[in-house]
Amino acid sequence: MSDQMQFIVEKLNQEPFRKSYNLITFDSLESMQLLQLLNDVLGEIDPKHVVDIREELPEQTAKRMLTLLGILKYKPPGSISDLSAFRQGLVTGSKPVIHPVLHWLLQRTNELKKRAYLARFLVKLEVPVEFLQDDTVADVNKQYEELMEAFKNLHKECEQLKTSGFSTAEIRRDISAMEEEKDQLIKRVERLKKRVETVQNHQRMLEIARQLRLEKEREESLAQQKQEQKNQLFHAEQRLQRAQLQLKEMHHAVVDSKPESLMKKLEEEINFNSYLATEKIPRELESKKKSVYFLQKTVAEPAMSQSDLNVLEVKINEVNAQINQLIEKRMSKYEPIDSKFSMYRQQASIISRKKEAKAEELQAAKEEMSSTERQMLQKTNQAQELEGSEVLKGDEFKHYVNKLRSKNTFYKKKRLEIAEITAEYGILQRTEELLKQRHEAIQQQLQAIEDKKGISGYSYTQEELERVSAVKSEMDEMKGRTLDNMSEMVKKLNTMVAEKKSSLAPVIKELRQLRQKCQELTQECDEKKIQYDSCAAGLESNRSTLEQEVKGLLEECIQEESNYRYVNCMKRNLEIQLQRAKEEMKTYVSQDPQERRKAIREQYTRMILEQENLGKKLREKQKVVRESHGPNMKQIKMWQDFEQLMECKRECFLKQQNQTAIGQVIQEGVWFQSGCTTQRGTSQGWRTIDGCKYGTVVPVYVRLCQTGRYARLPHTLALTCEPQATSVALKIAS
Repeated sequence: MSDQMQFIVEKLNQEPFRKSYNLITFDSLESMQLLQLLNDVLGEIDPKHVVDIREELPEQTAKRMLTLLGILKYKPPGSISDLSAFRQGLVTGSKPVIHPVLHWLLQRTNELKKRAYLARFLVKLEVPVEFLQDDTVADVNKQYEELMEAFKNLHKECEQLKTSGFSTAEIRRDISAMEEEKDQLIKRVERLKKRVETVQNHQRMLEIARQLRLEKEREESLAQQKQEQKNQLFHAEQRLQRAQLQLKEMHHAVVDSKPESLMKKLEEEINFNSYLATEKIPRELESKKKSVYFLQKTVAEPAMSQSDLNVLEVKINEVNAQINQLIEKRMSKYEPIDSKFSMYRQQASIISRKKEAKAEELQAAKEEMSSTERQMLQKTNQAQELEGSEVLKGDEFKHYVNKLRSKNTFYKKKRLEIAEITAEYGILQRTEELLKQRHEAIQQQLQAIEDKKGISGYSYTQEELERVSAVKSEMDEMKGRTLDNMSEMVKKLNTMVAEKKSSLAPVIKELRQLRQKCQELTQECDEKKIQYDSCAAGLESNRSTLEQEVKGLLEECIQEESNYRYVNCMKRNLEIQLQRAKEEMKTYVSQDPQERRKAIREQYTRMILEQENLGKKLREKQKVVRESHGPNMKQIKMWQDFEQLMECKRECFLKQQNQTAIGQVIQEGVWFQSGCTTQRGTSQGWRTIDGCKYGTVVPVYVRLCQTGRYARLPHTLALTCEPQATSVALKIAS
C-alpha cells in the first residue's frame, strides 16, 4: 500500500499535474478532494471530464466516472457484492476505492488517452429497432457504421506509419532536400534551354531525345518483363522436375508392389489420418483453445503485483492438494484393490499413451521425410544449375564413371606433357640468363672501346634514335587508324540519325495528334472537375443540413422517450395506488372481522387509540410531577443550607484548633434531639433518630472540654426522608 501511495504521489508531482504532494498531505486529503483529484486525472485522459465536481450532483459525478472507467476497461477487484461497494465508495470518495483507481490510471496514462480518443468514435450508438424501420434512419445508421469502419482502417494505417520508423522531422528534412534539388534541377534545365535555343531545330531534337528516353524506359520494362518470365519459366521447370521425380518414384513403387500391399498401405494411411482427424487434432485444438482463452483472460485482467502473484501461487498449491486428495478418495471409493477392471483400465491407458506417442513419432517421421525430400530437390536443382544436367542414376551413372576413367587417362597424358614442357621451360630460362650475362659483358667491352676511341654513348644514342623512330612510326599508324575510325563513326552517326528521323516521323505525327487530344481532354477534365466541385459543395451543404435535422430529431426523440418513460412510471404508480385503494375498500366492506382488522383504516384507528391512552398516562404523570415539584425544590434548598452549615462548622473547627483559650471540641459524642426521642452517638459514625417525622428540625449540641457543659449550636438541621419513614440516618463530620 505504501508503494502504491508513493507511486501515485510521484506521478501527481510530475507534469502535467504538478501537485507538490507528499505521503502525509496526500493521505490527509478529504473525500471531496480525493474525488476532485480523480476527476482531474480523468480529465487529463479525456478532456470532456474537466469539470468542477462541486457544480454537479454526486450521482451525476459517479455515473460519469463509472461510464469512463467502463470505457477504459477498468475492472475493480472482488465479486458482485464488492462491485456495489465499489460504486458506493466512489460516490463517498473512500480511500480504499480511490487509491487503486488512481494507481491504475497513472500507470498507463498514454494507453488510456488513446483508448478514450478511440471511444469517442468507436462506441456505437444503440438505435432502437422500431426506429430502424424508417428508411432514412436506416441509411444514416448504415452510413454511420461505414464511417466507423473507415475510421478504423485510417487509424490502423496511421499507427503503422507511426511504427514504421519514419519520423516527421526526417520526412520534413527529406522534403526540404528534395525541394532544393528540384530548384537546382529547374535552374539547370533553364540554363540548358538557353544554351539549346541557339542551336538550329532544337525543338525537334528535344522531341527526338524525349522519344529516345521513352524507348529506353520501354526497353528496360521489357527487359524486366523478360527477366520475370525467365524466373517464372525456371520455377515452372522446377515444379515439372519435382512432378517427374514423384512420378518416377510412384512408378518404381508400383512395379514391385501388389494390389494387396497397396490396399494395406492405403488402409494404414486412412486409419492414421482418421485417428489424427477424430482424436488427436481435436484434442490438441481444444487444448489450444483453452490456453488461448486463459491467455486472453489473463491479458484482460489488470496488472498484478508480486504479492498478488504469491497469493495466487499459494491458492493454486492448495487447490492442487485438494484435487489430489479428492482423486485418492475417489480411487479408494470406486476402484478397490480387488477390482478386476483396474488392471484393464491401466492397460488401456498405457496403450492409449503408447498410441499417442507412436502417432507423434510417425508424424515427426513424415515431417522429417518431407523436409529431406525438399532438401533433395533443392540439391538437385543446385546441381542442375551448376552442371546443367540432371542427377544420374543406374546405367547412366555407370556410363558417366567410364567416361570419367577415359578422361582420367587423357588427363595423365596431358600431365606428362606439361611436365616435359616445364622442364624445357627451365632449360630455356637458364639459357636466357646466360645470354643476358654475355650481353652485359659485351656491352661493357663496347663501352670500354668507345671510351678509348672518344665516342662514348654512341651505341646508346643510336638505340634511342631507333626506338624513337619506331615509336613515331607507330604513332603515325595509330593516327591514321583513328582518323579512319572517326570518319567511319561520323558516317555511321549520320546514317543512324537519318534512320531515326525516318522512323520517328510517323511517331511525331501521332504525337501531335495525341497532344491535341490531351489538350482537349484536359479542358474537358477541368470542366468536369468544376462541375464535380459544385455538385460536391451542394451535396456537402445538403449533408450538413440533414445532419442538423437528424441531430434535432434525435434530441426530440430522446426528449420524447424520457417523457414517455416518466409518464409510464407515473402510470405504474397510479395503478399501484388504485390497486391498494381497491384492496382497502374490499377489506373495509368485508363482513369478516378478521379481514376488517387487516384494513389500513382499522390499523390507524387502533394506533390512534393507543396514542390517546399513552397521552392520558403521560398527562397524569405530568400532574404528579407538578404537584411534587415545590416540596422537592424546598428539600433541595434545605440540603444546600445543610451543606453550607457543615462547611462553616468545618472552618470553625479548624479555627478552634488554633485557639487554645477557647478550648477544643472533643469527639466524645453528639446529642441529637427530636420531637419524640433522643439518642446519643459518636461524631464519626452514623446514628439513627427514631420517631421523627418528615421535615423535623433537630438542634445540635456540643460539649466543651473545659467546663464539661453542652452548648447548642446556632443552627438547626432539617431531617429529610421519605414521608413514610419513621427514622433517619445522619452523619456529623468532626
